[in-house]
Amino acid sequence: MVVCLTIYAVIITILLLLYVFFDVNYFLRILFTIGRGRLFGSKKKVDECTEIYGFCTTQDVDIFFRQMNNARYIRELDFARFHFYDRTGIYEEIVKVNGHVLQTASNIRYRRTISLLNAYKITTKIITWDETTLFIEQQFVTLSDNFVRAVILSKQSTIGVNVPEVMAKLTGKDVTYRPTPPPELEDWLKSIEKSSARLRKKD
Repeated sequence: MVVCLTIYAVIITILLLLYVFFDVNYFLRILFTIGRGRLFGSKKKVDECTEIYGFCTTQDVDIFFRQMNNARYIRELDFARFHFYDRTGIYEEIVKVNGHVLQTASNIRYRRTISLLNAYKITTKIITWDETTLFIEQQFVTLSDNFVRAVILSKQSTIGVNVPEVMAKLTGKDVTYRPTPPPELEDWLKSIEKSSARLRKKD
């Protein structure tokens, strides 16, 4: 009996330490999202849109306890991107060349809040790419009214990856092919370059 209690105490202590020093729920959610996609989802073409679903709970709300806080939007986008990379085969191709992908910029526009207890989906799709970068658009869409609550542009920079070659393999198109970027992406990239130029002058 004493041995059992000691084992339980050790386990509880380890769990508490893990939750204190690591964001355990974050890693569990990643495993759950990818695992669920592999078990119950289907493979997607790289030019298709993927979807994951969420629900605004009391852990997501802001200080007024009525709507999702801004930080939660960003967190949820991570899970949707992991799911997208896994379902489309991009992650597998990056691993083959020992490459890495990093989020180097993002732009989020909130159109309307997501209220407590509202269900939503996050859509993810690639809108274009260049030699080293993938550009992704994501949307939060509430299920009750199909309204786009937030739109996000992400700049996913790669290390050690020839993006046109990977995309040519996954799309079956020529290595020179890439979709025409939408005007808002071009404007956003120009603003990034202006910001970089200003900071370089300061440095």
